[in-house]
Order: sequence, then C-alpha cells, then structure tokens
Amino acid sequence: MGSIVFLLLLGIIGWLGKNTSLMVAAGFLLLMKLLMLDTKIFPYLEGKGINLGVTIITIAVLVPIASGAIGFKELGEAIKSPYAWIALISGVAVALIAKNGLTLLQHDPHITAALVLGTILAVALFKGVAVGPLIGAGIAYICMKLFGFMN
Repeated sequence: MGSIVFLLLLGIIGWLGKNTSLMVAAGFLLLMKLLMLDTKIFPYLEGKGINLGVTIITIAVLVPIASGAIGFKELGEAIKSPYAWIALISGVAVALIAKNGLTLLQHDPHITAALVLGTILAVALFKGVAVGPLIGAGIAYICMKLFGFMN
C-alpha cells in the first residue's frame, strides 16, 4: 500500500511541476501495480531498465544521422569548432562517469534511494531531466572514492 501512495505522490509532484516524464513514469508503474503485473514487469525493468533507457536515448540522439540532417560534412565542419572539441571531451567524460555509476548501482543498491530522491527533486522542482540517476551515481562514486581517499 505504501508504494501505491508513494507513486501517487510522485505523480502529483510531476503534475504540480509540469513534468510529463515523471507523471508518465509514476502512472505507468502505478498501473502495473494495480493490474498486478508488477511481479512480472518490475524484475525485468530493474534488471534491464537502465540499458533500455540508454538505448532509447541513444536512438533519439542518432535520429538526425538517420534522417540525413547530420552527415560527414557536418561532422567535418563541427570538428573545426572549439565547442565541438569541448562537447567531444564532455561526451567521453560523461560516458566514463556513467560507467562508474552503473557499477555503484549494481553493488550498492541502497544508494539508489538517495539518487532517485535527488533526481525526483531536480525534475519536479527545477525542471531537470531524469537522465540523472546514472550520471548522479557516477558522480557519487567519484566523490565516495575521493572521500575514502581523504580519510
């Protein structure tokens, strides 16, 4: 019962914060619980959900290439820009940070609660985008390692 109330609360927070992603996610999970499909779907989503989400985001990012809006000509032009090099380095850094985040989430699942709360707060209150848990976990992993090193 507590999880249903929690999901309803998240849906309301999403509605108040005008965050469609949070509303859809909470609504979908609530619907799965009410239809009693949670025991079949939740284990799959827990095990494969992050990879599924990353795949969907990757598809969305590659659409301009698939549609022909971005090709080799645009890539060649972009490489001449210092901003493109900053973006390239940032992309590498984020992927490496996210890799550590995935490791943290797999080995310390209790950290997930704090990361999810942080993500929900950012999405609901600051109009953030909920791609943060993996990157957040990676940043947390780095900070934890630095904290451990300093102590």
